[in-house]
Amino acid sequence: MKSFNTEEHNHSTAESGDAYTVSDPTKNVDEDGREKRTGTWLTASAHIITAVIGSGVLSLAWAIAQLGWIAGTTILLIFSFITYFTSTMLADCYRAPDPVTGKRNYTYMDVVRSYLGGRKVQLCGVAQYGNLIGVTVGYTITASISLVAVGKSNCFHDKGHGADCTISNYPYMAVFGIIQVILSQIPNFHKLSFLSIMAAVMSFTYATIGIGLAIATVAGGKVGKTSMTGTAVGVDVTAAQKIWRSFQAVGDIAFAYAYATVLIEIQDTLRSSPAENKAMKRASLVGVSTTTFFYILCGCIGYAAFGNKAPGDFLTDFGFFEPFWLIDFANACIAVHLIGAYQVFAQPIFQFVEKKCNRNYPDNKFITSEYPVNVPFLGKFNISLFRLVWRSAYVVITTVVAMIFPFFNAILGLIGAASFWPLTVYFPVEMHIAQTKIKKYSARWIALKMMCYVCLIVSLLAAAGSIAGLISSVKTYKPFRTSHE
Repeated sequence: MKSFNTEEHNHSTAESGDAYTVSDPTKNVDEDGREKRTGTWLTASAHIITAVIGSGVLSLAWAIAQLGWIAGTTILLIFSFITYFTSTMLADCYRAPDPVTGKRNYTYMDVVRSYLGGRKVQLCGVAQYGNLIGVTVGYTITASISLVAVGKSNCFHDKGHGADCTISNYPYMAVFGIIQVILSQIPNFHKLSFLSIMAAVMSFTYATIGIGLAIATVAGGKVGKTSMTGTAVGVDVTAAQKIWRSFQAVGDIAFAYAYATVLIEIQDTLRSSPAENKAMKRASLVGVSTTTFFYILCGCIGYAAFGNKAPGDFLTDFGFFEPFWLIDFANACIAVHLIGAYQVFAQPIFQFVEKKCNRNYPDNKFITSEYPVNVPFLGKFNISLFRLVWRSAYVVITTVVAMIFPFFNAILGLIGAASFWPLTVYFPVEMHIAQTKIKKYSARWIALKMMCYVCLIVSLLAAAGSIAGLISSVKTYKPFRTSHE
């Protein structure tokens, strides 16, 4: 974990030969000797949207309900700006020391190593990979919840809304795991564009359905009670619940934008012309703007529809029952989206372990050898036995963990709180200061540090809210539960 990425850069350059110190258009490699990157701002935007717009978009009505119209919408806009602002800083750090002509950094850890070094590299690795592992487990659970919701929707339609329609999540988790075992054989991020584009389309689809159903509810006049300050103490919640849920809601909004964990890996797929940082900034603007648009629509219109009684997720928690076929389709779209999103978050883990093993055991044929295989209708693929075994094992383990801890989504909030501040705010700001040599105690330095401290406080409060939510989830957990807090 300590230095394999830097070594691997030198190794790959050496393997490719000194002739490729600059990009050679006649060769299918970039200046670092790696396979020529072909990504564009469009494919990067798809990766970002796939990573950012998750099924959590449908829970933003609940978050707005805890905070109210003023605080809820204001916090949504503030964190969209902070996320875009820090993502532009991180994009400039992909190459070092110059953002256009410097040496490439292939992973977030490489970037931190280039600009900050020391213990901060290890801290970055713990935050990044801990978050990625947690997300893959959480997505396994969330996908199964959406698939169970399809069965429950049909059951409610046939037997009535008050019927006992208990369905186990476990078979659906197993199916999701089997699909991921197959998709995990996609070699790297560079080959994921088609999957991300499909997942992005799915996220737009179910978000649009949710917005449409909420608009129909508002137009029908059957709306809940809303207020400028959200849920009322003594009416909707107790004073303690108001505090903890407000903290959790702020955390949900902040973490809903976070994609810094995979930003550098996404940027490493971009071709070098135009400059990667320029293309990544454009992709970030498109991704964050699109996300904010859908977040405001889902959050605000959902709150207008359900009021202070807004459910945690108005599709899987059945804020709507009819038309049942549309609910089924939306939940199926969520599951398909999460199939692609799982890969976006799992690929950095896969590549980290594989590069480490290749570096440590260069003569081990099981690890380094690949075999061409003809797949009907898809063409020729290179299969690595090590990749097959290791990635399949990872998917199996995350699936088993999801089955053992089906309330893991509450834990995921805590993981998000722990990783949001260092990955989305602290490291990008500190590296920006180092790269641009901002003078200590200057106005810009003070402003950036203030932003860091405010976001740290938000993360700590959100962590406290997540712990309270986790305790509540564990206490109320029942086998075969089909929704999450």
